[in-house]
Amino acid sequence: MIQNPKRYTITAALPYTNGPIHIGHLAGVYVPSDIYARFLRLQGEDVVFICGSDEHGVAISMKAKKEGITPQEVIDKYDGIIRKSFEDFGISFDNYSRTSAEIHHKTASEFFRKLYDEGKFIEEVTEQLYDEKADQFLADRFVTGTCPKCSNEEAYGDQCEKCGSSLNATDLINPKSTITGTKPVLKSTKHWFLPLDQYDTFLRQWILEGHKNDWKPNVYGQVKSWLEDGLRPRAVTRDLDWGIDVPVEGAEGKKLYVWFDAPIGYISSTKEWAAREGKDWEPYWKSEDTKLVHFIGKDNIVFHCVIFPAMLKAEGSYILPDNVPANEFLNLEGNKLSTSKNWAVWLHEYLLDFPEKQDVLRYALTANAPETKDNDFTWKDFQARNNNELVAIFGNFINRVVVLTNKYYNGVIPQPNELSEIDEQTLAELKAYPAVIASSVERYRFREALGELMNVARLGNKYLADEEPWKIVKENPARVQTQMYVALQIAAALSVLSEPFLPFTANKLKNILKLNDDFNWSDISNKSDLIPAGHQIGEAELLFAKIEDDEIQKQIDKLEATKVANKAENAKAEPQKDIITFEDFAKVDLRIGTIIEAEKMPKANKLLVLKVDTGIDVRTIVSGIAEHFSPEEVIGKRVTVLVNLAPRALRGVESEGMLLLTNTAEGKLVFVNPDAEGVINGAQIS
Repeated sequence: MIQNPKRYTITAALPYTNGPIHIGHLAGVYVPSDIYARFLRLQGEDVVFICGSDEHGVAISMKAKKEGITPQEVIDKYDGIIRKSFEDFGISFDNYSRTSAEIHHKTASEFFRKLYDEGKFIEEVTEQLYDEKADQFLADRFVTGTCPKCSNEEAYGDQCEKCGSSLNATDLINPKSTITGTKPVLKSTKHWFLPLDQYDTFLRQWILEGHKNDWKPNVYGQVKSWLEDGLRPRAVTRDLDWGIDVPVEGAEGKKLYVWFDAPIGYISSTKEWAAREGKDWEPYWKSEDTKLVHFIGKDNIVFHCVIFPAMLKAEGSYILPDNVPANEFLNLEGNKLSTSKNWAVWLHEYLLDFPEKQDVLRYALTANAPETKDNDFTWKDFQARNNNELVAIFGNFINRVVVLTNKYYNGVIPQPNELSEIDEQTLAELKAYPAVIASSVERYRFREALGELMNVARLGNKYLADEEPWKIVKENPARVQTQMYVALQIAAALSVLSEPFLPFTANKLKNILKLNDDFNWSDISNKSDLIPAGHQIGEAELLFAKIEDDEIQKQIDKLEATKVANKAENAKAEPQKDIITFEDFAKVDLRIGTIIEAEKMPKANKLLVLKVDTGIDVRTIVSGIAEHFSPEEVIGKRVTVLVNLAPRALRGVESEGMLLLTNTAEGKLVFVNPDAEGVINGAQIS
């Protein structure tokens, strides 16, 4: 660990521009990195907080094909949505770039060329899967097949999402091109590889020995597993039509592999920032007194802890990350988040549905952050955290303090009198909190830090509840002056301590208390008066509003609609039954009929008792359709009837036939029914 760094370079994983930002991205990467950056700025540290859109690679090409537009149109569309979402949500990047920018193409090309010129790559001709119909080599994600390890039939060419195994496309059993659906063939192609096995000793010393005690167990464990499995050369180029050209002769039609060019995006984004701000970018990436921290999700651990460090080591002039505090995954209502299946809470939609409630989501995601294990986001928990914690604890304390100050002193901070033992104890406890919260943040324990922030609000609530100034204000106004002064110091401290976690709330609270931005973190412990006597505050204003059940139900209903839509999109016909002869079919007598009477079967939720005119008679048929149709809506319906089915008694009613129905993809029952004019009851189906 770097002690007393002179500056900090903080990176947040570059989001793919093949879709918007969802809560899994926020919980895993962007909220914790923003908390850390804001906290360091409040400490007066030199910080650059870097990110940008990842706009190359097969994910973009796949999205473009799916939407019938060009890759450029895809990246422009989603880059715009992502940028606005981050800005509206208050993620405080110092620079947000994009890998399609000229400065990135130049930086990535120069990085590759230096390693190439110094002989750091291996050049090999290998056999890769090729789609003859599409006339192109297939990137890993354009191939699906059966996983050789768990037999999952829908594994991708780079990874099986069922068992988590990393794969090569050529490992798949029965591979299939997702472009044409045909079976690909093997074809020779030349590529350049980074020989990761040559960096094994360096990685073991740097991580397994050097970071054994300070990296998160989930990160350390995954890296250890990769190293023990044995590192192998990894291709840094690909046969693709979208990305950065490989800058050497004989590489026409080849692009830099996205995993190689994307992390270099941190460097190019820093260069972009430095040029704009008139700074030198190199100390932020090349000075040993700089602390570099990568915030990522667990699916990116290998790239940021093994591959990118090996690239930096090979280049020779860059520092290595001091920490990579990767989070695990956040699930949604018990199911894995999925961009392709629309199973997500999208940030831009949340901001429309819950305007001015950015901090509620930041709070819920931090309080439930998947720091060491996968966690689950539910809308009910979101509501409870808002109503029972933000409203009832934080908001309640601030509201009482501001209302009472305006009521008793017209909004002017009272002059305190002699402090009691409880006053001094409370203020001493308040002064200790910045160090407690800082300790948690510095160890990347943001859930723990948020809990300590809420304990400051609890301290204020307890102080007011114990002291009860409203009960003694008439008989002992001098004592109440001191009580309100103490409570206001806690309120002022909260306006600073909450800023990394709840920036919109902190700003709102500063406006209510009429505080400027000159406060920093250490003032809470060092200053005797955070908000001095005689200072005028503003009127009370609710920091948080209760979220009602109907607002939450709308979100739950939206997810249920997604489930239904996914089921419809992925609906598959049942396999064909066993072959029958014409003679078998000839035994079946199907007739057109009309339902003329209908009523519910007593004490049976699923059954309707129907009278059906079959054209040859009127008969009773009991049908299990009551959960889909009311008696009133089926009367007059024309239906297809199997009339020569053997009668069967159901709850004492003899049923003489069967109606033909089928399910829609959404699971709704519908009648198999000819609506053409001129079809008479009794007409045979043959």
